[in-house]
Amino acid sequence: MAQEKRILIVDDDPDVHDLLRVALQESGRTFESAKNGLEGLKRIAEEPWDLVITDVLMPGMDGMALLERIHTFRPDTRVVVMTVASTAENIADAFRKNAFAWFRKPFTIDAVRDMVNHALNDAASEDDIEVISASSHWLGLRVRCRMDTAARILQFIREMDLRLSPPEKENVALAFREILLNAIEHGGGNDPRKKVRIQFVRAKHALLYYVQDPGQGFSLDDLTYVADPGQSPVEHVGVRHEAGMRPGGFGILITRALVDELIYNESGNEVLLIKYLRDPATPDPPV
Repeated sequence: MAQEKRILIVDDDPDVHDLLRVALQESGRTFESAKNGLEGLKRIAEEPWDLVITDVLMPGMDGMALLERIHTFRPDTRVVVMTVASTAENIADAFRKNAFAWFRKPFTIDAVRDMVNHALNDAASEDDIEVISASSHWLGLRVRCRMDTAARILQFIREMDLRLSPPEKENVALAFREILLNAIEHGGGNDPRKKVRIQFVRAKHALLYYVQDPGQGFSLDDLTYVADPGQSPVEHVGVRHEAGMRPGGFGILITRALVDELIYNESGNEVLLIKYLRDPATPDPPV
């Protein structure tokens, strides 16, 4: 019989505890609560937990300090951070301190539920995500070629302050997702012994995403499974299914339409996505 998964919720808002218990409750899970960081630290020091869900803004000890202490003496404990204090600096710091995932309040229950399932069931190791650089403007990572690890990266990137409208932010997220999963699937062959290199740069007038896969590269002319979106935007779904490939796959042609520039190196194993930022002082164009 499988051992119950023990989840500790650390938050000074009792409504959050109630919400998470209801939303995440499944057989084989037990939930307990701590009302602040110091109480949470005491509970974690006394006994191990499969997952800790913590807020950042709490009296006594905030969630970032708690995250750091957990990583010090219980490094195998998965920690999901959820907070209104969602700054690029905090997210970069969370990478450094080995947070499993980060959510900005208010969050969607489905997204949190999916990530909690990953945290409880995924056989991830601490070095799945290696931090090369973690500042508010430059995030550099080396990531194992695992789809579950990609889901974690995508969640962190979605929470970064991108200074974009919601539709633009979603387009950029979809474009980055496709390039990252292609790098893992095609460049890395879904081999967790191999790693993809990622650089995210938030410049004054642009967002830049750089992805380097461990493969030999490719030629756009060889991507016969990519349908022409001008002729049949969904044809690639059936082609990918017949080829035994993962669901999704917007294709390079569609990805190009989601960002301002998509630039590959000569070999095809390095790609740069660029999204230009509108000057806030510039008025919106007339409708």
